[in-house]
Amino acid sequence: MSTVLRVELRDRIAVLTLDRPERLNAVGSGTVDRLTRALNDIRDNDDVRALVVTGAGRAFSAGADLGEIESFTTPGQFRAFVGRLTEAYALLEDFPKPSVAAVHGFAFGGGLELALACDLRVAERGALLGLPEMKLGVLPGAGGTQRLPRLVPPAVAKQMILTGEPIDAERARELGLVNELAEPGAVLETARALAARLAAGAPLALAAGKRLIDYGLGMDLEAAVAYERETVSVLFCTEDRTEGLKAFRERRPGEFRGM
Repeated sequence: MSTVLRVELRDRIAVLTLDRPERLNAVGSGTVDRLTRALNDIRDNDDVRALVVTGAGRAFSAGADLGEIESFTTPGQFRAFVGRLTEAYALLEDFPKPSVAAVHGFAFGGGLELALACDLRVAERGALLGLPEMKLGVLPGAGGTQRLPRLVPPAVAKQMILTGEPIDAERARELGLVNELAEPGAVLETARALAARLAAGAPLALAAGKRLIDYGLGMDLEAAVAYERETVSVLFCTEDRTEGLKAFRERRPGEFRGM
């Protein structure tokens, strides 16, 4: 029986694998609940420094589970499902450790919205990324209309959302939606390598860097720079800052402990 979502912890990286290959990793309530539990379980695990999110089988995710959605008989049931989904994706977006989506095959609808909630994205050459909800007479409901135009030019986001047409990984890389391209069959390896570079950083600085960028984008520049100044002043007092300077002088990698 499928485990819906598998979690593997190795080398300071947690790999979260959507595990419904027979349904192209469609995201249903079971996946949402398991993702939420997994993120809460590893949030304070000091052995985890970075996350990779990927999918089993031939695709990252086909999107939300249409079979489950079609079983809803009231708008309230759909609203509750979307609410749980958006809360899970927000938990991933706000996670204090950096995350990398490893996309292969395709990431559509709620699957792409999951990748958008990650900090960085690696995609296999030829993979397709899209929000096809318009073709079903609806719209993305788990952050797609809001996160996508914050990552690509608004006109590009409008075209993708209003036509429902996907773009390939190469175009996504040109637009900055994808950080790195991977050769066919190597997307997880490439994503793990990127996550390893992230995991080598100082945990407190990693979490603070995420906050500065995510929250600072919603501030005016003067307030954001002040927020940055206060944040780096706090980091100056950490043991990791002392270790980082010592490691630099000794020409070795820093051994950061998150203190």
